Amino acid sequence: MVPISRPVLGIETSCDETSAALLRDGRELLSNIISSQMEIHREYGGVVPELASRKHVESILPVIDQAFTEAEVRKGDVSAVSVTYGPGLVGALVVGLSVAKALAYAWGVPLLGVHHLEAHIYANFVEAQREFPLVCLVVSGGHTEIVLMEGHGDLVILGRTRDDAAGEAFDKVARVLGLEYPGGPAIDRVAAKGDEEYLSLRRSHLEEGSLDFSFSGIKTAVAYLVNDLTQARKAIPVAHIAASFRRAVVDVLVDKTMAAAERHGVKSVFMAGGVAANSLLREEMLRAGGSRGLEVSFPPANLCTDNAAMVACAGHYLLKRGLVSDLSLDAEAGPELGVRG
Repeated sequence: MVPISRPVLGIETSCDETSAALLRDGRELLSNIISSQMEIHREYGGVVPELASRKHVESILPVIDQAFTEAEVRKGDVSAVSVTYGPGLVGALVVGLSVAKALAYAWGVPLLGVHHLEAHIYANFVEAQREFPLVCLVVSGGHTEIVLMEGHGDLVILGRTRDDAAGEAFDKVARVLGLEYPGGPAIDRVAAKGDEEYLSLRRSHLEEGSLDFSFSGIKTAVAYLVNDLTQARKAIPVAHIAASFRRAVVDVLVDKTMAAAERHGVKSVFMAGGVAANSLLREEMLRAGGSRGLEVSFPPANLCTDNAAMVACAGHYLLKRGLVSDLSLDAEAGPELGVRG
């Protein structure tokens, strides 16, 4: 293991958040600055890649400056520069990666290319010690995967979505229901006032024993229902539909994650990604894990969405193992988890 005395700078620009963070010893978070583009993309109902890239160009250097100021760390006084290289929007990734390369070269420190999903998992390691093996549900707007982690860098995908990611399904259903973007938080708020037994939505568990997911069916069922109600000029019970949909998605996420934990004999279950902030998912995962004697953990809400603290943490553990990236590292739209640039 490589000794690390100075903090790691993390940089995250994979989608619509520009973020920089400084993390010392893998657990002491000195700063975590996030500049969100949510208001810019909200009027379009989703992220516009070209707008995202331009906003990253405008924000990246001020965000990094603010991270150093808040951390009270002198610029360049870092052990390494850790940056997301994929998956994500290539144009957005290039902005963060280009700046990270320039800083690493100028400061004479290693460059650490971090996989975005692995970074989400490491959000659970910020300011905390963890024991292996563990199962982690990575659930966001672009990804839904169950990962077995037996050690740092030792990750195996046990299940993944075959169509829509859970967060993507939330966004699409929210749009159908006339709710604002992003759809996940909007549905979570509205669903709290609804009857989750209003609709009987089919839970897709796929073939027996599979840990894969499929959410396109329940998303389409909701779309057809809303269309039928609209055609019949009937009122759309938004809260009830949102509650029923949320319950159907959460049931499958929890069932599959618990099945993975039992199958692989782990004692710890983690969650990561933006959907891990969903209130019902947290409640049900804690309930299901508690009944099985499992430790269930998830990051605070500000570390569930895209942020640089998780990138710095993942980079810290790469650096400890001496796994640094070349300055020729390229941005990649969709690298497999466990495949480093």
